[in-house]
Amino acid sequence: MIAAAAAVPASPGGAGEPGRGEPAWPWKDAPLGTLVRRILQLQAERAQAFRRLEGAHREYLRSGPHYDFPRYRNAVHEVTQAFAAASREVLALEAVLSGPRAQPLLAGHVRRLQQLEQTRLTAVAQLQLLGTPELTGGQDTEQAHQLRMKVIKTMDAISEVLQDLRFDAESAE
Repeated sequence: MIAAAAAVPASPGGAGEPGRGEPAWPWKDAPLGTLVRRILQLQAERAQAFRRLEGAHREYLRSGPHYDFPRYRNAVHEVTQAFAAASREVLALEAVLSGPRAQPLLAGHVRRLQQLEQTRLTAVAQLQLLGTPELTGGQDTEQAHQLRMKVIKTMDAISEVLQDLRFDAESAE
């Protein structure tokens, strides 16, 4: 499945026909399986962005006592842009599934996936703030433990939604 996802075009902003106002969008007439593979590919890109964010935060913490905040801020900016791009495309795919493709069940899975990713990102950001020694004195708090549990539960829920999406997409084809 991953190898097949790699063959899916990477962005909705492909080159349009000369003289036309709208760029061509590769998902307009794509088979349902292609749409789902692209969603899964975007999800893999999000997972990679989370790993980059976590790595940047670890590097930031290691840079103490004179923390390299500009480098961390730059990494956060790059990851934020990656998340935003993935979210825009997932929302566009969800609109195609809920509208022209008339696949409300699949669109609901994608909508739930977006909500869960937002929850996860918020919890990870809060957790990173709590893990910043100059803000918390390096103390591990009950709040940090609760946030870690929230991230784990959210990741489990994301896995379940992805499994439902795969299963229901196969049934719909």
